[in-house]
Amino acid sequence: MRIAVVGATGYAGLEVLRLLGTHPDVESVVATGESNAGKTVAEHAPALAALHPGLVFQPTASALDAEVDVAFVALPHGKSQDLVPALRDRGVTVVDLGADFRLKDPRDYDEWYGEAHRAPSYLAQAVYGLVERHRSELPGARLIAVPGCYPTATSLALGPFVDRGLVSPTQVVVNALSGVSGAGRATSDRLHFARLASNAEAYGLLHHRHTVEIQREIGAEVLFTPHLVPVARGMLVTAYARVHGDLDSAGALDVLRQTYAEDPCVVVVDEAPTLKDPVGSNLCFVSARVDARTGWLVAMSSIDNLIKGAAGQAVQAWNVSRGVEETLGLPLSGVTP
Repeated sequence: MRIAVVGATGYAGLEVLRLLGTHPDVESVVATGESNAGKTVAEHAPALAALHPGLVFQPTASALDAEVDVAFVALPHGKSQDLVPALRDRGVTVVDLGADFRLKDPRDYDEWYGEAHRAPSYLAQAVYGLVERHRSELPGARLIAVPGCYPTATSLALGPFVDRGLVSPTQVVVNALSGVSGAGRATSDRLHFARLASNAEAYGLLHHRHTVEIQREIGAEVLFTPHLVPVARGMLVTAYARVHGDLDSAGALDVLRQTYAEDPCVVVVDEAPTLKDPVGSNLCFVSARVDARTGWLVAMSSIDNLIKGAAGQAVQAWNVSRGVEETLGLPLSGVTP
């Protein structure tokens, strides 16, 4: 298939290029990047030189004229809303890695993103691309909204318990750690080495944009606090919810094993997952405990924020939408050490 990667010079876009470089169904790739138009991929990202020799970044607008079957769009929030309708009108399948089509209610964009949605009619057409929870909706999808990294890790850990009514859907608390690549390539004072090194910082307090996405996906009231930690990539989520009824730690692990028995990209582990376990892979590690003393469930997960949290999830959802093996082109082992 002929593929366009729009916004290919950012971290998520480069990961899409890396994964598509070994995907057996990809015939050719068009890569766009406004600030790097005219440069080769090898100049911008030498690590990808062997996968895409001679590929030159083009201006973003060139994606609208390119003869492609699928466009993976990895642009900052708000940028996809003008591009996606034009691509869809041309019959191009769109896999959007941004937040522009993840939420069904346009009022959520007013409240959580501070601006009105400019293409609200397309929200109903988009399929939320969290494969393990929306597999049946993806076949034939022509507009896939790839979930955010925090909602992915949180929903896979906590969702099975909320779905079954095993925990209260109110007063859910989620704490998460993320590597700095989740903030994108744009620099800021918060991302300067002198401030970041040997440091950790909570941000987006009380109103982080991913809060509403988590709430809509699992159907719970969530207090979400993300933290920036000084690693390049990786994400670790610890979520807490009040247990309903008779659930112990062994039962909680059984719930996860039953839920993900047929999902190749979710690994249920007995011990608490670490941030580094999935790095380099499209895997999500999940585990859980129940504290009988306090009556709280502790649900845990870890992902590579750029793979299962972005580019790998996009490829996985696209694979499922076409009815092919969902792991095509995806790494299923992390990097050790």
